[in-house]
Amino acid sequence: MTILEICTYPEKVLRKRAEPIADIDEEISRLADHMADTMYSAPGIGLAANQVGVPKQLLVADISPRRPESELIVLVNPEIIAAEGQVTIEEGCLSVPDYQAEVKRHEKVTVRGLDLHGEEVVIEAEGLLAVVLQHEIDHLNGVLFIDRISKLKRDLYKRRLRKQLAKPDS
Repeated sequence: MTILEICTYPEKVLRKRAEPIADIDEEISRLADHMADTMYSAPGIGLAANQVGVPKQLLVADISPRRPESELIVLVNPEIIAAEGQVTIEEGCLSVPDYQAEVKRHEKVTVRGLDLHGEEVVIEAEGLLAVVLQHEIDHLNGVLFIDRISKLKRDLYKRRLRKQLAKPDS
């Protein structure tokens, strides 16, 4: 089990658009395994590669990691190809610790990507899985959930973060 360091806002890699993966090799498979270990350990339900400092189009997700029927989703070069409806849900993020806010997302999405064998995967998702996939694909595009909240709430968060970062370690 390998646990990677999770990058936190305002680290620059989180704002970088991830590069498409041309060759799904052993290195990419190993990265996906390490990302899954990291996500489960955090604990979280989704993780994008740039959250662990690797700006590549790779995500892992599992919305029920503590249940026997949990199923890890690994997507290479994912993209949303259809979306409908709207839902507002409280979101948090491993890269934006200690902060949650209500975010408007599509209620249903269809996502296309590749699995680790290079086979095309199409996922029709709704509810929490739809939200998680949108959240992680946003990460791959350099977008954080705090970019989807009001300017006032975002400014309040940034002010609080600046105060935390300015405090000397006790």
